[in-house]
Amino acid sequence: MVDHTHALSFGAAASSYDRFRPHYPAAALRWALDGLRRARIVDLGAGTGILTRDVQALGHEVVPVEPDPGMRAQLAESTPGTTALAGSAEAVPLPEAVADAVLVGTAYHWFDREPAHAEIARVLRTGGTFAPIWNIRDDNVDWVAELGRIAHLDDKSAGLVERNTDFGPAFGAIEAREFVHRTTLTPDEVLGMVRTRSYWLTASGEDQQRVERELTELLDTHPDLAGRETVELPYRTLVLRARRH
Repeated sequence: MVDHTHALSFGAAASSYDRFRPHYPAAALRWALDGLRRARIVDLGAGTGILTRDVQALGHEVVPVEPDPGMRAQLAESTPGTTALAGSAEAVPLPEAVADAVLVGTAYHWFDREPAHAEIARVLRTGGTFAPIWNIRDDNVDWVAELGRIAHLDDKSAGLVERNTDFGPAFGAIEAREFVHRTTLTPDEVLGMVRTRSYWLTASGEDQQRVERELTELLDTHPDLAGRETVELPYRTLVLRARRH
């Protein structure tokens, strides 16, 4: 079972989440969708609609599903003409075989896997694709690693490929590919991004003050950051995909 305390903490910071969290590179999405064109895509755990908008930009119809009412409200504001369905990976409010693909943007690690896999298989058409995607900060860059240490930014990324060896009996073998991209932020926006993380949102006021103090020092003193109006935050985007039998 999954502890949803952190998973459902983001609604309180929905506007900042939508503003500061990274988008997904188009190349990664095209690979995740395995050549589909003008398809019907379910964005499961859609949050504020970042992935929804990125997939819509590729010409697809997207049906977002999100359990947090605060995130759904922000999605409606940020994604005109799109309304997220209230639901979860374990209880998808859609009929059988309606989707060509199901995508999950940096949320699959919150799912209760066995019931989620069954629900995803139920809403997918035969031959449809399931693809969880993660934007993972590149901790090979020393200041990014220090950022993660200070702010407890656990992307749950270690061993994702090794831990996810199958999506249940309804799916074929998993393929994996990684893409690289960067997002440009001001120092204040780096702080804003940190304030959208589950650790920050569930931390005590004392811990929040410590994180802000140490991050401000990092941004002001690190030789790659000090005096910069903007910083380049590097990401690796990991995509896993499998076809429904």
